[in-house]
Amino acid sequence: MCDVCADSGLGRRRLMLAGAGLVAAALPIGAAKAQPSRAAETPDAALKLLVDGNARYVANKPHERDFSAGRASRALGQAPFAAILACADSRAAPEIVFDQGPGDLFVVRVAGNFVTEEGLGSLEFGAAVLGTKVIMVLGHTKCGAVDATVKALQTHNDLPGHIADLVRAMKPGIEPALQQTGGDLEHRAVVANVRFNVQRLQQAKPILADMVSKHQLRVVGGVHDLATGKISLV
Repeated sequence: MCDVCADSGLGRRRLMLAGAGLVAAALPIGAAKAQPSRAAETPDAALKLLVDGNARYVANKPHERDFSAGRASRALGQAPFAAILACADSRAAPEIVFDQGPGDLFVVRVAGNFVTEEGLGSLEFGAAVLGTKVIMVLGHTKCGAVDATVKALQTHNDLPGHIADLVRAMKPGIEPALQQTGGDLEHRAVVANVRFNVQRLQQAKPILADMVSKHQLRVVGGVHDLATGKISLV
C-alpha cells in the first residue's frame, strides 16, 4: 500500500481529492454539469437494492432502461452504491443478476472470486474514493475454478500454465471444506470460498477494516444459483 493510504482517514481524503482532480481534468467541453447521484447512502440500503434487484431478475421483471440516458453525466464521474467481487464466469454478470444500470456497481472479476492484491486495491478505491457502501463477494454454482481447485486438492494433479496459480490462491479458502462431511462438496466448497474472502476483506487494513468498524461499509457474501438466478446470502 502506498504512503498516501498509510493513514486510513487522511489517506481516504487524499484519495478523494486526487480522484476528483482526475475527473475534472478529463471533462470535455460542453459536457453535462450534474454528476450522477448514488442510489443508496447507507450499507443497509445498498444491500437492499442488491437483494431487490436480484428478485426482479429471478422474476424476469427487470427495470426497463434507456442506456443512452445519463451518458453525459456519467462522463463527469461515478457514484456506485455497491462493489462486487465476482467470478469471471460468463454466465454470472453482476449488472444483470442484480438488475442494475451503468454506474451503479463497481465490479472486480477474477475466476474463483478471490481477493488479489490488485483486486483489494480496486475495492479500497471503490469504498474510500467512490463511496461504495457494501461489498459483496459473489460465488456461484457450477464454478469451474472451484471445481478445479477441489479436484487438484483431492488428486494432487498439476494444472497447466497459470491455472495452477488460481488453485494455489484458492486453496486456503476451499481446503477446509474437504475435511467436512455431509451435504454436497461442490456447494460446501463454493460457500467456504466466499466466506473466506469475505473475512479477508473485512479484516483488510488499513482502509476496509477501518470503514467496517465504523459502520461505513458492509462486506457480505452471496452465492448465485445459475439455474434459478437467485442469490442467497451466506
